[in-house]
Amino acid sequence: QPWRSPGEPQAPFPLSPPRWPVECEVIQETIQHIEWVPPKPEPFCPPMGVEQPLYILGEDQGTVVYHSSPALQSSCFIRARVGGAPGPLSSPAAPLKGPQDTTLLFESRFESGNLQKAIKVGPYEYVLMLRPDLYTAKHTQWFYFRVQNTRREPLYRFTIANMAKPKSLYGRGLQPLLYSQRDAQSRGIGWRRVGTDVRYSRGSAGEPPMFRLSWTVRFPHDDDTCFFAACYPYTYSDLQRYLRALAADPARSRYCRVQALCRSLAGNTVYLLTITSPGGTAGKRAVVASARAHPGESGGSWAMRGFLDFLLSTHADARLLRRLFVFKVVPMLNPDGVVVGNSRCSLAGRDPNRAYGMALPGSFPGVWHLRAMVQSVLAEQEVVLYCDFHGHSRKNNVFVYGCDAGGDGTGTRLRQRVFPLMLSKNAPDKFSFSSCKFQVQKSKERTGRVSMWRLGVSHSYTLEVAFSGSTLGGRSSHFSVEDLESLGRLLCDTLLDFCDPVPAKLHQCLVEADALLQRQMGRQPGSGGSWSDVSPSELESSTSGSDSSVSDG
Repeated sequence: QPWRSPGEPQAPFPLSPPRWPVECEVIQETIQHIEWVPPKPEPFCPPMGVEQPLYILGEDQGTVVYHSSPALQSSCFIRARVGGAPGPLSSPAAPLKGPQDTTLLFESRFESGNLQKAIKVGPYEYVLMLRPDLYTAKHTQWFYFRVQNTRREPLYRFTIANMAKPKSLYGRGLQPLLYSQRDAQSRGIGWRRVGTDVRYSRGSAGEPPMFRLSWTVRFPHDDDTCFFAACYPYTYSDLQRYLRALAADPARSRYCRVQALCRSLAGNTVYLLTITSPGGTAGKRAVVASARAHPGESGGSWAMRGFLDFLLSTHADARLLRRLFVFKVVPMLNPDGVVVGNSRCSLAGRDPNRAYGMALPGSFPGVWHLRAMVQSVLAEQEVVLYCDFHGHSRKNNVFVYGCDAGGDGTGTRLRQRVFPLMLSKNAPDKFSFSSCKFQVQKSKERTGRVSMWRLGVSHSYTLEVAFSGSTLGGRSSHFSVEDLESLGRLLCDTLLDFCDPVPAKLHQCLVEADALLQRQMGRQPGSGGSWSDVSPSELESSTSGSDSSVSDG
């Protein structure tokens, strides 16, 4: 589309339905959920011990009551269409034998859904298998599925038998999410944390080993339609509805321009938002933000929505930010992965956050065009900050990964730590500065944050939002959607602090960051000394920072 600056009238906003690989069956129903915030924080559940297997998992120990697998799946993506597979749908769920049959009816063939198989191993007990990311045999973490024909009295047990990661926050108090359609319609209650006896343990002894997530739950109603999910779902259609409302708002659309950055492999639009006050971009510095490179990290989308809501609001600080900066925002880098319910990969069958800097625009269009766009912006103006929104399945709280490769002067290396330190002061009950890491590992060279930093973005971060919640400020509770959205506003507050022309806060944080590093090195604060001779690995543990799997192929 031809470039038009914010403030000029926009053409009618085109929104195409999601495009799916042709082997994916898709039900016709539109799945939407109400938004709701619990009246008080939902505490973590008490961690349970390692589960002792009561049975060997296998179809011969039970009855397969749901089996949805892409028909004749190719080894790689070939083509896509709206609505997925043509022709009549199959029936993956076993039919009920009569009104007394209490078997649950499972379904996952909807946007962002993921459940491949359900095996009934007891009257109210089910073993579940997740579908690996399309065109791979791994990355089983995200789940989102529907159950019908519920009963209120029995205690049900669900066990997902093929989780991929050795460690998980489910072993430290995280609970799955439940949505009851009857509660939503009659009481206005949306997604809530549920589950007792939540356990996470090693399952199969094969290679690679699989891990088991198990929980018990009572449904709130008989004959209800309920959903389970790993985190609050945020689909490609949710984003499109948000952008449609934005384009239809005459006030907000004056300073926000929505364009197509590119199209994904399946032909879904990767959207680019340019946000700034009307009147051009001359003399303004740029800020770049992106989210959902990893489709299973839906918390990043809720934080991104909070970021956009604040930037586009009438708040005095939002108006100031629009006067000072040009914001380039890509809210969903991997729409294909989000549509099909992947955990980590795009339809290339690879992690797009390990593909920056590769000359493969045809395989990884979102990240390739994002990087090219940042290069183009850098040729015209300074990019003061890049922030890539992610989710983390193994560590509580919110934190960042930054870029300190060593060799720079003391001031430069300290400034890398100032923005997250400021963010920890603005969000003391959510953001953990002590969890932040700045070492640039060789395996992370093709991530978004390192790639942007190598291009010349001096402050480039991955923002990690725990799937669980916060252990800070007296909290020990799950994040709500409201918590996640507040992170976007707090990020905006911190940007103003970081770029304040009165440098008092900046200087205070530089001194504090220096004292923290001195203590880490066993030196006395204020003792001085150059940091140029201290490697990043000496400043922090050498444990892998990101939430990636052991190997990404």
